[in-house]
Amino acid sequence: MAVKTAVQFSDVPLLDQVNDNVASLSLYATRLPTAALEVNIGRKSVPKFMVVGHRGHGMNVSTDKRLNVFKENSIISFNNAANYPLDFIEFDVQVTKDDIPIIFHDNFIFTKENGVVVEKRVTDLTLNEFFSYGPQRVAGVVGKTLFRESNGQIVGWNVETDDHHCTLQEAFEKVNPGLGFNIELKFDDYIVYEQEYLIHTLQVIMKVVYEYAKGRPVMFSSFQPDVALIMKKLQIAYPVYFLTNGGTEIFDDVRMNSLEDAKKLAIAGGLDGIVTDVVGIFKNPTVVREIKESNLSLLTYGRLNNIPEAVQVQYLMGVEGVIVDLVQEITTSVANIKTTKAYSDSEKKKMLIEEQEVGLEVKEITEKIELAFLLNLISKVLQH
Repeated sequence: MAVKTAVQFSDVPLLDQVNDNVASLSLYATRLPTAALEVNIGRKSVPKFMVVGHRGHGMNVSTDKRLNVFKENSIISFNNAANYPLDFIEFDVQVTKDDIPIIFHDNFIFTKENGVVVEKRVTDLTLNEFFSYGPQRVAGVVGKTLFRESNGQIVGWNVETDDHHCTLQEAFEKVNPGLGFNIELKFDDYIVYEQEYLIHTLQVIMKVVYEYAKGRPVMFSSFQPDVALIMKKLQIAYPVYFLTNGGTEIFDDVRMNSLEDAKKLAIAGGLDGIVTDVVGIFKNPTVVREIKESNLSLLTYGRLNNIPEAVQVQYLMGVEGVIVDLVQEITTSVANIKTTKAYSDSEKKKMLIEEQEVGLEVKEITEKIELAFLLNLISKVLQH
């Protein structure tokens, strides 16, 4: 890609201005997606703890059979995820060479021809070329065998229940309308994109969203700082979150390298929140309060979110939602957290809650998370 030019936000048009139905969508322009219902406690508005299905029913991982039940990022995965009490599903949107928003995670798609691996960048394909990979829509037609890269190796993409690729429009049309969409705006983290390309790509995506979202809750997120900033400027109807790995990987763009940098970007750009690798907040728990005090929403992703105890810790820390792969296990666990009496009368005395003008602040919780609990959590972390 060409060298990136400076993004002049005053020059970025509001896409909302070209759509007659935008006013009716403005009710979603909140700090949290509409599906994250809020309850008032004193002066503080505390959001519902959200559970989000990663790539639908969970991403496909060759080493874990539980994560290979349904093809990730497919209609069948999305609708099976809807069988559980999820608030949203998360999926990755890219735009094809002929300007069609499609749902696919990887930057490259692989097949084999005469035993030789053939690699194509997804955004260099037309829609028909993209659809030629994997299961086909027409009975009797065989598509190109699909492979993917895993830990530096090209491996077969094998799942119990396969499905053909889909477009963003099809997801809006065919997925249970009660399920919110967390749309990750997928770009290559190692490419510097021109501003014009980013604006055009986001406008193509927004055209589909405005036409087909109807009343469905939608939120956007991206690892690309400029993408998040531009999307926030292009429209006011839906929340925009900045995705970060929380410092677990270092990039040339310093805005991508820490939770502190993510917070600065979100505040400066008027974003609605941050989605971080859960490892980032476990290494630096105080950042949760700092982000919340900045009036930003905080969600997490990562493999640790498939461990119920890790999710429970986040619930107690004040994290507002988790993106998970094991949707059945984690939705059940979260339901138990919400319905089980967390503290006995004697334990409640150990929780000091002070109400201040800024709201309710949990000042101290002692001895609740016992040594045995922590040892159990650490044991499970080491297994992953």
